[in-house]
Amino acid sequence: MKAIAGLTALFTLIAAPAFAQDVGGPPPPPTPATTVVLPEWRAVPAENLLVIDTTRGRILVELTPEVAPLHVERIKLLARRGFYDNVPWHRVIDWFMAQTGDPLGNGEGQSPYPDLKGEFTFRRDTTMPFAAVAEPAGARVGFFHSLPVQTQPDAAFALTGDGKVHGWGLYCPGVAGMARDEGNDTANSQFFLMRQAYPALDKRYTIWGMTVSGLDVVRSLRVGDGDNGMVTAEPDRMTRVRVAADIAEGERPAVQVLAAESPRFRAMVDETRISRGADFSVCDVTLPVQVTN
Repeated sequence: MKAIAGLTALFTLIAAPAFAQDVGGPPPPPTPATTVVLPEWRAVPAENLLVIDTTRGRILVELTPEVAPLHVERIKLLARRGFYDNVPWHRVIDWFMAQTGDPLGNGEGQSPYPDLKGEFTFRRDTTMPFAAVAEPAGARVGFFHSLPVQTQPDAAFALTGDGKVHGWGLYCPGVAGMARDEGNDTANSQFFLMRQAYPALDKRYTIWGMTVSGLDVVRSLRVGDGDNGMVTAEPDRMTRVRVAADIAEGERPAVQVLAAESPRFRAMVDETRISRGADFSVCDVTLPVQVTN
């Protein structure tokens, strides 16, 4: 009986407006369509922003824990313990990369913590924001946040047991990678920032972030004059390394990166593709950045 009474009341509520409209008067105006305006800028969370002050200037790196959680955790741990403070850029090769993170400064040192398991690829699901700039056969190339990546097509989501697909970072200028020994699982504390693109490193060395400000600083670091790029003269140094979230709010740098979902981003990609022609690469796309403090 309660269900019948409820249905009667519901019928009365539905029928009453229709009856009132039939009595007279013009029909109500149509509801205007809602326009969704996507934000043009994306704020980098302070917890995922690494602030590297050097003898040449400041470098800001966006950390990507979704891509390399173990390595990002290690970088944050060492930064918060002051391990990287005053550590030299001991190996710098022009048109390649700048390496640091060794307290001994000779390429042999590391932190007291255990070596890390390699994170050369990651699993991408539908919740991870991805903006494609090219779709070669069997792949998609674009950006996850500020990081250039390559991944399997979205159609493969339905074909995998976990509903995810493989992805991996691409070694474009500014990308942050982890140095290691011969073994895949030997990364510890040493890392490098790319001065130029070097695709031969893809899927061989863990990528954990992207330089969003200060690539000019990376490229200005003293280049090595010894074997294998070792800096035998007075090297440049990281004077202080911190996670932005640990810096007082009034002094903390705030970073906004052009949102890869925005029309401005699409227009920029199209212009770059036209100018580069057949030589177009995701490494040609430089995301505009706004930095305060």
